[in-house]
Amino acid sequence: MKRLLTLTTEPLDESRLVSQRHISAGSGAVCSFVGIVRAHEEGAVIEALEYEAFEPMVRRQFDLLFEDLARRWPAIESVRLIHRLGCVPVNQSSLWVEVVAPHRAEAFAACQWLIDEMKRLVPIWKRPTTSKQPGVVPSAT
Repeated sequence: MKRLLTLTTEPLDESRLVSQRHISAGSGAVCSFVGIVRAHEEGAVIEALEYEAFEPMVRRQFDLLFEDLARRWPAIESVRLIHRLGCVPVNQSSLWVEVVAPHRAEAFAACQWLIDEMKRLVPIWKRPTTSKQPGVVPSAT
């Protein structure tokens, strides 16, 4: 199984990612997922999410997840996962996942499993950024 993990502070270019897709004649399904930063996090209105990661452990955990995915779904042709780090504003993509497989059922299952396990095991943390309240001025004591 081909695999690609990218951690980046740059905005995700979905058109470029799709144009770089490689599919063999034996694959008939591509399942992709895009995670978008929404304007509400834990009940609060936010402007962005700040993503932090311990990159050596992130890469190790993803290696383990990709190995497990290949055992569970041996026909999967490729997996590409791109996760943003740093500040990601509302309405921008923070996560892009693509699974290429012979059939849709395994592509969907593998994609969902990977995202669920990533959220459970991979040390990427997010912190919401809220707007400053208007009219509040720091005291000059």
